[in-house]
Amino acid sequence: MNKAVELVKLWGVYEEQNPDGTIEDFCRHQLSVAIKEEKQIAPEWQLVPDINGQLVILIRKIGKFHIMYSNKALEGTGLDQIEEFGILVIIFNKRNPIKSEVIYDNLLELSSGTNMLIRLKKRGLITEYADDEDKRVKRLKLTPKGEETLKKAKGLILKVAGMMVDILTEDDKQLCIQMLNPINTRFSAIFQKQKNKPFDDVYRENMV
Repeated sequence: MNKAVELVKLWGVYEEQNPDGTIEDFCRHQLSVAIKEEKQIAPEWQLVPDINGQLVILIRKIGKFHIMYSNKALEGTGLDQIEEFGILVIIFNKRNPIKSEVIYDNLLELSSGTNMLIRLKKRGLITEYADDEDKRVKRLKLTPKGEETLKKAKGLILKVAGMMVDILTEDDKQLCIQMLNPINTRFSAIFQKQKNKPFDDVYRENMV
């Protein structure tokens, strides 16, 4: 069958079942169909996650790969871990933010984030000063050494990112970003508010 004719027929079936569906929705649907056809059935005795579990496990594993390779790339730069790089980025981008802003924007616990800031200050990468309007508030900025370290580390971290997604096309990357961004946007807005709540409360709030 001519591929164009086959595509039109597939679209016709999809549109009949999903009258409000867009072309983008149709493309995603076809990708999901192809994936389902390739899916292998596991033995009944195995503990197999459902589709939600499969997705978050995949994201978590990729995140761990990224942390491991990034920390390896940062060896010798003056930074010990990717979280320290994230701190320097936030300070640089937000132009002298307060401590809590830097810590929470990097999804760090207050205690561990504070200790990380102390270590970066001891290495001469950041400095702090009192806010002009409220002397109780401390603001952070990069030292010249910190800016040079950030510049060097940035190139290495970009190399890690490029290495990890090299097997994807540019269209694949854009599609992944488009699909996952709503999750990031949703939880970025509520994560800090829900950190200390019981899980049952968190679940109810998120599943409304």
